[in-house]
Amino acid sequence: MDERTPRLYSDLAWLWPLWGDPDGEYAEWCAHVVAMIEERAKRPVKTLLNLGCGGGKNAHNLKRHYAVTGLDLSSEMLANARKLNPECRFIQGDMRDFALPERFDAILIDDAVAYMTSQEDLSRLFRAAHRHLEPGGVVIVSPDGTKETFEQNETHVSRGNAAAEAEGEPKNVDVVFIENNYDPDPTDDTYDGLILYLIREDGKLRVEVDHHTLGIFAADVWPTLLREAGFAVFDDDWRPGSVKSYIGVKPPAACATGG
Repeated sequence: MDERTPRLYSDLAWLWPLWGDPDGEYAEWCAHVVAMIEERAKRPVKTLLNLGCGGGKNAHNLKRHYAVTGLDLSSEMLANARKLNPECRFIQGDMRDFALPERFDAILIDDAVAYMTSQEDLSRLFRAAHRHLEPGGVVIVSPDGTKETFEQNETHVSRGNAAAEAEGEPKNVDVVFIENNYDPDPTDDTYDGLILYLIREDGKLRVEVDHHTLGIFAADVWPTLLREAGFAVFDDDWRPGSVKSYIGVKPPAACATGG
């Protein structure tokens, strides 16, 4: 990890277990992921690769349905994932450029896809996913937003959850997470994500700042690049008004072409 690595994935990764309940909205989202997989897969799905798995909250839910392997660039986040999911396998690697010895029945690429900051990054990611899917397998891609849905200066505030009381988690810690998104140049494919952490440890406040450079693409870029990587593409709305997720199906005939 270098100085450009967001702090949430390095020295502040210890906060991740406090941000978002794995048995709350993560469980709801993963139930929908399972539904998308089961609807579109052209083969029985027993194995799943979670690219950009982070601290393993999706794996926590998906392991109830599949044998889950997680891949992430951050060793600190992988430590969180292993702690939450000791029965799963986690591997450190770049999801744009990795090589595993096996192929999987399904792949999930969730909000970590936001760190693809160019169309070339996205293309590399989708090609890597295609190489690691069994014929008839599916990839689920879930962008946070598109150029059409981007809201300038959008701000969200959330509090740390009850995980702080769990065994082995930080005690006497209260955290407020403030997220702000701003695009200084709407003509390019990136925007700035700023996170402020208001951390009170035993009542004493400290404020930490974290900068994230994130990718933002037009809505038609996602299905176009998935098709170019070799997928048949479908889209899905999780909830009314939500950003579309994309489902790429690797054609069964791909096995005959070496894909």
